[in-house]
Amino acid sequence: MSSQPQYQRRVREERLFAAPSAASVYQAVYTEGENELHRPVTQLFWSALGAGIAMGFSFVTEAALSAHLPETSTWPQLITKFGYCIGFLLVILGRQQLFTENTITPVLPLFKHCGLAELRNVARLWATVLFANLVGAFCFAAVVHYTQPMPEIMMERAHTLATHVAEKSFARNLVGGVFAGWLIASLVWLLPFAGPSRVPMIIIVTYVIGLGSFSHVVAGFVETSYAFLSGEIGLGHMWFGFFLPTLTGNILGGTALVAAINHGQAAQPPEEA
Repeated sequence: MSSQPQYQRRVREERLFAAPSAASVYQAVYTEGENELHRPVTQLFWSALGAGIAMGFSFVTEAALSAHLPETSTWPQLITKFGYCIGFLLVILGRQQLFTENTITPVLPLFKHCGLAELRNVARLWATVLFANLVGAFCFAAVVHYTQPMPEIMMERAHTLATHVAEKSFARNLVGGVFAGWLIASLVWLLPFAGPSRVPMIIIVTYVIGLGSFSHVVAGFVETSYAFLSGEIGLGHMWFGFFLPTLTGNILGGTALVAAINHGQAAQPPEEA
């Protein structure tokens, strides 16, 4: 009889430390997507505006770290790219709306129901969040450009960083956008059961995006906006050289790959998970 409580305790411990099933993760992401689809537009806008502004801190943190390291070799990027993680930490931990996160969460309910109402809600959410993200990102870039808030050496590195990002080709932004969209959507899939590992997980995934120079539509819009305001690129390149291919790549990576694959692997409906 005495062994029964020990057995039950061992079963509880095994369940506690066992990895969650794909169906459980699906249920968590699906539920979050349903909640986001029914949030008022005003809430989505202000949350997404804050996210666009917060993403600017990835730009200035990279520039600040770069200013303290030599430019004579490539190894300093191993350190400076940790600055790229800051904006994502602020946005994700602050529960703000970032467009690339929404390429998976609201799409799962759309995949399940495939109705006109769900499609309309996803379009409303995407349009609101993307627009507010871009407004926030552009405003941040404008403030940095016109106020020059950092020391001269840091502003020089910011200019170099923005120019480098803005000069990438259409094809590179498209393919890099797929990689970035895939990684962010995968991060969203991992976070519901990450627990205390949330912070290192966010840092690792976004560090890979930064180190690989994969194109993220919001983070990159801060830098391309700065390059545009500095006169390094024109309006056409900003929208058709960076924004269009990057947005397309992010959607393909997040929706066509991660969301579709993870939806496919969930063999049972969310409510039965």
